[in-house]
Amino acid sequence: MKKIAIISLGYMWFPCESGTLRFYDIARMFVDSGYEVECITTGFQHFKKVPRDKGLILSQNYPFDITFIDAPAYKKNIDIIRVYSNKVAERRLKKYLSDNITRFDAVYVSVPANNIAATVTTMCKKNGVKVVVDIEDLWPEAMSMVIKSKVLRKLLLWPFTRDAEIAYKNADGIIGTSEDYTERAFRKRPKDIPAETVYVGVNLAEFDAGVKKYGPEIVKPEGEFWVTYAGSISTSYDIKTLIDAGNELKDKNVHIQILGTGSLKDELEEYSKDMVNIHFWGFVQYPKMAAALSKSDVVVNSFVKGAPQSIVNKIGDYLASGKPMINTLENPAFCKLIEKNQVGMNVEPGNVEALITSIICLFHRTDMGENARRLAESNFDRAKCNCIIEKLFMNIIGVRE
Repeated sequence: MKKIAIISLGYMWFPCESGTLRFYDIARMFVDSGYEVECITTGFQHFKKVPRDKGLILSQNYPFDITFIDAPAYKKNIDIIRVYSNKVAERRLKKYLSDNITRFDAVYVSVPANNIAATVTTMCKKNGVKVVVDIEDLWPEAMSMVIKSKVLRKLLLWPFTRDAEIAYKNADGIIGTSEDYTERAFRKRPKDIPAETVYVGVNLAEFDAGVKKYGPEIVKPEGEFWVTYAGSISTSYDIKTLIDAGNELKDKNVHIQILGTGSLKDELEEYSKDMVNIHFWGFVQYPKMAAALSKSDVVVNSFVKGAPQSIVNKIGDYLASGKPMINTLENPAFCKLIEKNQVGMNVEPGNVEALITSIICLFHRTDMGENARRLAESNFDRAKCNCIIEKLFMNIIGVRE
């Protein structure tokens, strides 16, 4: 039986925790297909920025091994302390793999963090272990908004670029969670290895179960029009413009529902405290979030101008809700996806009037909502997406024993 290591220190969560279950689902897929799997992750919960309850996780008896690599805590997504935490994690992971790398037939590692992926792929290359790099986000591109000076940005961020190139150069296969992420891997290497674009997607069965369970508990007063954002409330996300638009539309009974938490939550709650139609739900468990999205009339993918993200994790959930989407992310690949499939409208980020107009235009556009659900089922269903990953893996490591 072939053994696979799935290494994701920042993005691997389990059903007993908060966070997307993408890597958990990938691990289950490999187990169900007859592979032996070890999940290697961190002892620090990136989403909530708290230590993980290792005992709780291990007590669940998941059908794979779990190894925790401890790392120092940090409080922000983009922060020098997070960089330090990743360096400590890299050193400890390297020590663990030095004793264990030859036990694996293949490794599946996520980017970011770039330094961790660079170390893992280098060790795989040295020991003849096949490795697939999964691109969840682009570093240092995602950090460009924080450092405005081009000279300073190049000086401070070059180690991230260096590590990314090492990881992509050493890879035997590439999975990108959007088309432009996949292309990034081949900026400085030939396209001589298998590569697939596989959207993060959504577990439709889990989403629909959440809607069925919690839908009756969420009471939406007759006549209210819900415009909903779900996700992080931090610097990359333009929640303020959404709040301003909702305030202008209060006479039309438009209510802004904001699900999630983050570094700017308290500030934005204070800003909107005298507005009657702005509702902060705080952190919401995934099943209830699914129900809230499905009770809404419009969902909003709200990003600030210049945000470097592409097809982000929440898109699968938005599409699964069967509601039209307003998108302010400027990424060309995602804007094209919105337009081609007629699932919503692309709107200039930071433009309150344009956002107001788009909300009004989407009153009762059930056709776009139906298109969104069809797109979720055809291109974002994680069960189908994971089959693409497995096929690429089998091509690389051969037919399992």
